[in-house]
Amino acid sequence: ADRKKLHTAPVGQVFRLRPFHVLVATGGGYAGYRKYEDYKLEQLEKRGIEVPVKLASEWEVALYKSVPTRLLSRAWGRLNQVELPTWLRKPVYSLYIWTFGVNMKEAAVEDLHHYRNLSEFFRRKLKPQARPVCCVHSVISPSDGKILNFGQVKNCEVEQVKGVTYSLESFLGPRISTEEMHFSQAPPGNSFQQQLVTKEGNELYHCVIYLAPGDYHCFHSPTDWTVSHRRHFPGSLMSVNPGVARWIKELFCHNERVVLTGDWKHGFFSLTAVGATNVGSIRIYFDQDLHTNSPSYSKGSYNDFSFISNNNKEGIPMRKGEHLGEFNLGSTIVLIFEAPKDFKFNLKAGQKIRFGEALGSL
Repeated sequence: ADRKKLHTAPVGQVFRLRPFHVLVATGGGYAGYRKYEDYKLEQLEKRGIEVPVKLASEWEVALYKSVPTRLLSRAWGRLNQVELPTWLRKPVYSLYIWTFGVNMKEAAVEDLHHYRNLSEFFRRKLKPQARPVCCVHSVISPSDGKILNFGQVKNCEVEQVKGVTYSLESFLGPRISTEEMHFSQAPPGNSFQQQLVTKEGNELYHCVIYLAPGDYHCFHSPTDWTVSHRRHFPGSLMSVNPGVARWIKELFCHNERVVLTGDWKHGFFSLTAVGATNVGSIRIYFDQDLHTNSPSYSKGSYNDFSFISNNNKEGIPMRKGEHLGEFNLGSTIVLIFEAPKDFKFNLKAGQKIRFGEALGSL
């Protein structure tokens, strides 16, 4: 008779699912499944078994995009900036070193207690002698990483990995006004690729370098050139590891990226830093106005900024090997440049490369 009454809410109220929760759960589960598939592909490649190209369908890309990677990347960035207690730093960083194969003997500061948070550890500097800059070849690797693809640009298409391409114009965006560049006006009937080539007899070349989480995260100038223009594309922050790059066509066109364009002694030259999951922050040292992974994300837009002004008629001169920028974790760098037909790459697809080593020369 003295029992208390137990009031229960309707089942529908307790287990009410909102669209956002469904998207996160579904998209997150699918992203995990894709990670497992990527792992299996990597194991097959290590055994020397050639993996056929299987591109994602539109619904698969849409499902992957439903994962709030921009929000997660901002949260990861804030977490990385939390100062760790001194006693916790060595265990945390040692686990990261062991997981991703980081060589701390190359770091300018080897003492793990020196790094107050994960962000400082990711952006660690190297000893000056750790990466000698090749002075013989005209183009060097701007970063540590893995060569995904390289070669001539053909039919306005660029390969992100073997057999999977993206549009040159979609990646770089509309051609920059010739008033901001040192180039001659190309005939209007020419293709986008032909408009970028400014000197007769030259060809357009590309090189894609993937930075893994354990790599050195700063990037440098790959040659002597002048940066005239910056174009920032807000976008998705999907993973850019080789497995995903093999799966999603035009992956680099979907993701947030910063395109630096200018000229070198042979004509057009560009370096693009592509963002990825947990790498929403891309920093260019001489560009204080650049802010990546902003909450005010406008799909399909881009922002232009010219480094040529009344006070600076030339732009930003960069010397080969000079510090240019950094990622907060790891991502991808794409070089697209003009050079004479006898330009040769000294590379093999899939090889590991370090900042300062030769990419190619005449």
